[in-house]
Amino acid sequence: MIDRLPRNPLALAGAILLAALVGAGAMWGLQRIVPNALSATDTARVEAVVRDYVLAHPELIPEAMDRLRDREMGKLISANRQAILEPFGGAWIGNPKGDVTLVEYYDYNCGYCRASLPAIAKLIERDPKVKIVFREFPILSEESIIAAKLSLAAAEQGKFKVFHDALYAGGPLTPQSMAAAAKQAGLDMAKAAAMTPRAEAEIAANRNIAQQLGLTGTPSWVIGDKVASSALTLEELEKAVKAAREKS
Repeated sequence: MIDRLPRNPLALAGAILLAALVGAGAMWGLQRIVPNALSATDTARVEAVVRDYVLAHPELIPEAMDRLRDREMGKLISANRQAILEPFGGAWIGNPKGDVTLVEYYDYNCGYCRASLPAIAKLIERDPKVKIVFREFPILSEESIIAAKLSLAAAEQGKFKVFHDALYAGGPLTPQSMAAAAKQAGLDMAKAAAMTPRAEAEIAANRNIAQQLGLTGTPSWVIGDKVASSALTLEELEKAVKAAREKS
């Protein structure tokens, strides 16, 4: 069917554009850009060629949808860049001027988040140019919300990493383990209580962004202009960081 493409350069361009976007909307777009660029006959021929080609190669459809989804996700991340990449207080590790920032949306009661700790530590060890920002996304339990508020208080007091590590090292999330982690980090509980409204606002903001990004659980990640809602291996994290670095 390819040999039926019209020789008119504009018609050929229209066909290529149509194939790329997999839809009749591209033909409409071309006509908007260059009015009367295609005759009715050319339009019909191009549409027939594209239709036949797509039917013969249906694998183009999911590929085009993936590209469109990635493009729209990139726009959404860019529009909310500060809310995603700017940490709350000291809720980050790694290189403060890293060339790639990896953002984890996590819940302290999430087993997969706990299982991700070795990969995160190894990534920081192996890649000195990475910065990791932690965003509280408590969705699993009431204990998750309490832990998130304490973590934000620790971040504001410059004690995030100590609290973060101590809470995970304390085993299952309980009032006792949270109190022990707060004590080990030297958390000022009066200050923590006073900042409760700010902590609640931060959690609400994180949930709002997570909903916009379509994050479906924890851990979820934003790396460059891509998102993932699953536990990622060290190799997968490194691959995502490499892709983001190459694209920046």
